[in-house]
Amino acid sequence: MFDKILIANRGEIALRILRAAKELGIATVAVHSTADADAMHVKLADESVCIGPPAARESYLNIPSLLSACEITGADAVHPGYGFLSENARFAEILEEHNITFIGPKSEHIRLMGDKIEAKATAKRLGIPCVPGSDGPVLSEKEALKVAQKIGFPVLVKAASGGGGRGMKVAHDAHDLGVAMATARTEAKAAFGDDTVYVEKYLEKPRHIEIQVFGDGKGEAIHLGERDCSLQRRHQKVFEESPSPALNDAQRREIGETCAKAMRELQYAGAGTIEFLYENGEFYFIEMNTRIQVEHPVTESITGVDLVCEQIRVAAGSPLSMKQEDIQFYGHAIECRVNAEHPLTFRPSPGRIAYYHPPGGVGVRVDSAVYQGYAIPPNYDSLIGKLIVHGRNRTEALMRLRRSLDEFIVDGIDTTLPLFRTLVRNSDVQNGVYDIHWLEHFLATGGIEPGF
Repeated sequence: MFDKILIANRGEIALRILRAAKELGIATVAVHSTADADAMHVKLADESVCIGPPAARESYLNIPSLLSACEITGADAVHPGYGFLSENARFAEILEEHNITFIGPKSEHIRLMGDKIEAKATAKRLGIPCVPGSDGPVLSEKEALKVAQKIGFPVLVKAASGGGGRGMKVAHDAHDLGVAMATARTEAKAAFGDDTVYVEKYLEKPRHIEIQVFGDGKGEAIHLGERDCSLQRRHQKVFEESPSPALNDAQRREIGETCAKAMRELQYAGAGTIEFLYENGEFYFIEMNTRIQVEHPVTESITGVDLVCEQIRVAAGSPLSMKQEDIQFYGHAIECRVNAEHPLTFRPSPGRIAYYHPPGGVGVRVDSAVYQGYAIPPNYDSLIGKLIVHGRNRTEALMRLRRSLDEFIVDGIDTTLPLFRTLVRNSDVQNGVYDIHWLEHFLATGGIEPGF
């Protein structure tokens, strides 16, 4: 096992990793920018190192500074969390070159799945169902039109690199296609430094279903069920649950085993998530995230498996602590991502928290690194915490979520809590009948009630 882990991240995920390491008896090192000197993970870690000014590129994305922090503190492993350098294959390689373990997949798998065209080709080879589309990059509007005519409009033009909805444009007909191509390329170049795009069929009303997988890097792999992440705004997830209201046990077992089998063949190491669009009983591969996900707590809630502890054990060379037959699914879990944003305009709302009261009670978990008096800096992602509830069934989980949201108080800044208080009272959400476009339509038609 490792002696000391450096946590190359911030916020709630840094605190989550720190807690897992401490439970395993491993010393922790927090890194932070000058803007995060008062952050909770810095206060609770065994050691802390300031790695630069507030700008992420000069601190959390500064690989030489992170290496120096490892050398100064004697850290023998680095956990990247999510975001920042978590899916940077070169960072993983550099750590290995310095005899420091990257707690995550092999660099070749990060690189493979980071390119959506290669990822899709690999998924096809491994027997994972894919969305119909181009076999590789499309270099011209003429080539894109040929693909679109073959698979039928509407189509989606997508950046080969990156994610988060950037470099993704819908074309409903041939006239739209040229604009979609140009816009997607421009966005992709600006965001990822790569304007390569490809074309695939645009599904009209799909759900977003993802499968949590875990491998030991030596040919053993399991799945831990699915998460339904269909409530999204601008391709960003805001509300996740498990199990999905749309799947039955047979579908769950079939797609789960398909993904686990693929990871065994790939000899994948650590936590990963295979994401799908699901429509009319069919699954279509979108991408694979080679890291822990923001929404991992819902899987932990229904399986009882600590995914971060398991990441650390596998990275240290231990076998998986469970087999597929050991995984049992109990009850229903829901997560709300609470952001420091205005609930109507989604304008970021950094600032000092005047009063903070998180909910509690049976089946309630809050993953957050904020506290009363903490000043949220304007330099980073607006996620300030996650509210996770677990119940014996979906109805109980929704009732528990409603009660917990009414208890949750964050004063001094705007948050998205009012949005969730509205959503949990909506009949479509209560009945689980929504797709990836539902929330955008709900917001566009003034569905949120400002009084919440």
